[in-house]
Amino acid sequence: MQRSSERVLTTHTGSLPRPADLVAQLNAKELSSSYDQAAYKDRICRAVSEIVRKQAEIGIDIVDDGEHSKVNWMAYARARLSGLEEVDRLPRFRGPTRDSLAFPGAYEDMWVMLAGRSGAIVPKRLVRPKAQICSGPIAYVGQDELQTDIDNIKQALKDIGADEGFMTAISPSNLELYYENHYYASDQEYLAALADAMRVEYKAIVDAGLLLQIDDPRMATHYNRSVDASIEDCRKFIALRVEAVNHALRGIPADRVRFHTCYSVNIAPRVHDFELKYFADLMLQVNACAYLIEAANPRHEHEWALWQEIKLPDDKILVPGVVSHCVQLVEHPELVAQRIERFAGVVGRERVIAGTDCGFGTSGAGDEVHPEVAWAKLKALVEGARIASERLWR
Repeated sequence: MQRSSERVLTTHTGSLPRPADLVAQLNAKELSSSYDQAAYKDRICRAVSEIVRKQAEIGIDIVDDGEHSKVNWMAYARARLSGLEEVDRLPRFRGPTRDSLAFPGAYEDMWVMLAGRSGAIVPKRLVRPKAQICSGPIAYVGQDELQTDIDNIKQALKDIGADEGFMTAISPSNLELYYENHYYASDQEYLAALADAMRVEYKAIVDAGLLLQIDDPRMATHYNRSVDASIEDCRKFIALRVEAVNHALRGIPADRVRFHTCYSVNIAPRVHDFELKYFADLMLQVNACAYLIEAANPRHEHEWALWQEIKLPDDKILVPGVVSHCVQLVEHPELVAQRIERFAGVVGRERVIAGTDCGFGTSGAGDEVHPEVAWAKLKALVEGARIASERLWR
C-alpha cells in the first residue's frame, strides 16, 4: 500500500456519481426488468474506464471503479450470496434512531421529500420498502460478476498507467443488518457464515493485485440505531463484529486492506453520532493497514485531536475525510490543507492520505450532494493536498 512519502497522496471512499443512463441500466437489472445483457456489460465497462480516467485527470492518486457496476454500496451483495430473499413487510432496520426521535419534524420532512422522484413530493405512507431476509444457507455465488468487476478496473488502471487501485466490498456486519437472520441459530453463527462467504470476494480482490476496502458504516452507526443501548453495550456489539471481519480477512495481508467506517449519508440534524473516542481502539483491531474515517463532518472535525492520545500503530495509515459528503458547500483548498496538516502533526506526514468522509452517489435516492458539487469537492481535495505537501515537505 502506497504511503505519502514525498507528498500527501489522495483517495476517496469508493462511490462516485453515476451517469443517468448508467443508473437506469443498473436499476433495470436490480428490478429484474427486461434489459439487454450485452449492452449492459458494455456500458459498465465503459463507465469504469471513464470514471477511472476522470479521477486520474483531476489528480486522485489511489482510484477505484466508482462502484459503477453496483446499484448501491450494499444491495449488490444480494445477487452474490445464496440464501437471501425478499419478503413483503417493512425491514426492521428502518426503525427510529436517536436523532430521528430528537428531531421528529425535521426527519419527517426529509423522508417525505426523499420519497419523491425527480423532485416530486409524495406522502411518506406511500413508500414501502420490502424486507430482505436470510432464509437458507449463505454461500458466495457471485464469482462471475466479481471477476467482471476485477477485469474492468484492472484494464482501466492499465489504460491510465495507474500504480494502485482499490475495490470496495461490504462488511459481514452490514450484511447482517440489511439481511435479517431467519435461518441460523445465533447471531454468531450467522456472522460466521457471512464472513466465510464474503472472504471469497475479499480474497479474490487482493489476489488480483488490488487493494481491498471493507465498508462498515455499522461500526459507527449502531449506537444511533440502537436507541436503548449503552455505550458499553455498543462496544461489546462492535467487538463481536470486529472478530467477524477479521475471520473473513484471515490469511489476507493487512497491508492490502483498507477499512472504512462512517455515519452514512444522512444530510439531516445529527447530535447522537457515536463519538470516535468510544470505538477507535476497537476499529484499530481490524486487520487492516489504512483506516478511513470522517473528519470533515462538522460533528467530527474536532476529533483529529484524539490522535494525540490514541496511539496509531507504526505500520498503520490514517485516511481522514478532509472534504464532506453531507455538506453542500465546497471546502476551500486552504481549509483542506489545514485539515491534512492537523493529522500530519499528530501521526506524521508519511502516515496520512487525504480522503473523503464517505462516498458520492452511494444510493441514488437524492440524499447526497449534486454530482457537480461532488467533483468540485474532489478538486478541492487535490488542491488542498498540494498546498499541504508544499508546507509539510518544505
